[in-house]
Amino acid sequence: MTGRDWATVRAYVGELGEPDLQAVAAKTVAETPGAEEFLVGVSGRDKGDVLARTLLAGTLVHVGWGIRTGARAKDVSADRFTRFFGYLRRAERLLIDVCAEDPANALAWLHRITTARGLQLGASEARRRYERVAEHHPHFYSAQSQLLQQLCPKWSGTWQEAHGFANECAAAAPPGSLSPLLVAEAHLEHYADRDGPSYDLTGPAAQRELTEAVHRTVMHDGFRADFHWIYAHGLFACLYSVAEDPQKAAWHFRQLGNRGSEAPWDRLYGDPVAAYTRQRRAALGRG
Repeated sequence: MTGRDWATVRAYVGELGEPDLQAVAAKTVAETPGAEEFLVGVSGRDKGDVLARTLLAGTLVHVGWGIRTGARAKDVSADRFTRFFGYLRRAERLLIDVCAEDPANALAWLHRITTARGLQLGASEARRRYERVAEHHPHFYSAQSQLLQQLCPKWSGTWQEAHGFANECAAAAPPGSLSPLLVAEAHLEHYADRDGPSYDLTGPAAQRELTEAVHRTVMHDGFRADFHWIYAHGLFACLYSVAEDPQKAAWHFRQLGNRGSEAPWDRLYGDPVAAYTRQRRAALGRG
């Protein structure tokens, strides 16, 4: 991507095949400096290139969210919202055409679930878009994770909806797949947004669901060490750390070795690297 070689980018994303791997590649493209300008040029030269328009739309969504930031709506300025909505509307126009031409386009529907949330189109519309992609890709974890965000209270959903959707996806997914991670993500979101002591991550129900999610993902023989494995182990290490279960957290830290990622630690801590280092040291020392 940094070499602005469209043929190479196109071949790489296309050869990945599996939607969740393509989603990671699309995110990498979107985060590359100059991606918007480059993809505008590519899609302008060949208006029939569906992948170029899809990656451009994903880049516009990424840039838009960067302008908005992850702050609560009340803390985002009117100017930021105006620019944010502008980027998402540009992306939406591209995606409407792409989905009309290629209804099974997993990346396009993934981005449309995100734009539905950002443009405040409501949970019903976000669910409709998820159901469209699920017709072709029933265990598309990245799309499921985006809808899970919509179902959380911070986006006008409820915890019952969020946990219910996560458990539903996990139960339907083949063991060893990524979808059971949604159960852990729902608990992370609930813990991060808890109202005082009203949510207990150490409770038996939460612990039972986390244990099952671990055994259906990173502990299962069918789990693949692809782009998601560092995040997956980090997610469980983070949750067991804040639940003060160093023995379970230590197992995941050992699998990671000297590897780590900002997510999910950045959901709970202002300095995710320091938090990861501190919790890792505590878990390995006690577990």
